[in-house]
Amino acid sequence: MKKLRTYNLFFLFTGLMVFWIAMSGYLDAFHIGLGVLCAGMVIAFNYRLKTSRFFDFELDNLRNLRVLKVFFYLFWLAYQILLSGFRVAFVIIHPRMPIETYILKFKTRLPHAQAKMVLGNSITLTPGTLTIDIADDEFIVHALTPESAGDILNDNMPLHVFQLFSDKKIDVIHDVKIISSTDDIQ
Repeated sequence: MKKLRTYNLFFLFTGLMVFWIAMSGYLDAFHIGLGVLCAGMVIAFNYRLKTSRFFDFELDNLRNLRVLKVFFYLFWLAYQILLSGFRVAFVIIHPRMPIETYILKFKTRLPHAQAKMVLGNSITLTPGTLTIDIADDEFIVHALTPESAGDILNDNMPLHVFQLFSDKKIDVIHDVKIISSTDDIQ
């Protein structure tokens, strides 16, 4: 079992308090006190979860995370979410509703589970796409339109995620299979 350091708890508490203040919008003593109480309770309830490892092979791969890249990645992801949101809104309000759904199966060359988790969540956060399953290196993703499928298949998002953990530029996705009808499902 790993031990949480004091500065980890301090940053966790500070982050929770900043989130509390941003969400509540009040800076009076009562609301700050409630924030301190809630942040303390969240830390206390999750302490054992944070100090446990669930798998023997689990390692702290986030040490390789490039923090400056994360900052830029979050802005890039927010832009992608906004852009995809407009695309989905256009599809919904278009008189013909040009929906053409796909199931994408592809494998990735992401280095570890945390990178796969970031990619899966990024795909799901982007309107028009949904990560259905991740098994080993294989992703199964639902795409609402060819454009939303293209955003994944052009390797743009997977490469951004890969570069959060590495300086290399590689083709992250491979063995792509596009399923557009029930006849293609195995």
